[in-house]
Amino acid sequence: MKHIIREWDRLKKALVNKQIALFLDYDGTLTPIVEVPQKAVTPAEIKELLKKLLKSRRCKVAIISGRALGDLQAMVGIKGLIYAGNHGLEIEGPDIKYKSWVSPKLKPIFDGIKRELERRLPGTKGLLLEDKGLSLSLHYRLVDKRQIPLVKESFGQAVRPSLNNRIIKVIAGKKVFDIRPAVEWDKGKVVLWLLARERFSRGDKNVVPVYIGDDVTDEDAFKALKNKGLSIFVGSASAQSRAKYYLKDTAEVVEFLKKILELESG
Repeated sequence: MKHIIREWDRLKKALVNKQIALFLDYDGTLTPIVEVPQKAVTPAEIKELLKKLLKSRRCKVAIISGRALGDLQAMVGIKGLIYAGNHGLEIEGPDIKYKSWVSPKLKPIFDGIKRELERRLPGTKGLLLEDKGLSLSLHYRLVDKRQIPLVKESFGQAVRPSLNNRIIKVIAGKKVFDIRPAVEWDKGKVVLWLLARERFSRGDKNVVPVYIGDDVTDEDAFKALKNKGLSIFVGSASAQSRAKYYLKDTAEVVEFLKKILELESG
């Protein structure tokens, strides 16, 4: 895995005359991960960069997140971007409005899982259960380390019946468990769909995808874009990630986005 800023002088030559489809994760990519999800704030510098990228003739920007669509839109607050919430189960943007079909059985299943977690983990300090409509997230970043094994065991017991029935699937992220409908749709498939849509609308296949993300859920996008564009992991260089390049942190994401913007004048 190579540090993309160190490789930039070589890479930019291939991007100068290309259209760029820029796909960005939110938490841990555009904004540092915070202890309570509701307290995440999009930095002013990032907002200004996104607005400038949005005005660029060569760049289309999409933010793809595990957050609920409405939450993501409220956090970023920029019209004209493509927003994909709930890992792409709901998408809105210019000329796009998509919401995945899910089984009517899903809501009662989610309600049952919530009741079971409340029964098994009553009053667990620091535990946060987030209902995002099309998915559930159990955050345990603030839970006492000594209680985490109990949280994991209780969570496994609460979701096992629905997992066995293949109605839901569970994805483990950074101090969070995401419960989603068992549909064949993830960040990788979302990126390929949006990329194909962009190429079709432009009548031009000369569109290079660039994906930046930091979490386990972003690995599906890194895999989907192998040999198709630039895949960039945010964090320390990792042999476990499918990304080809990396940026150390959100500060370097800002630096890289500025370099993308400079291609407009280059």
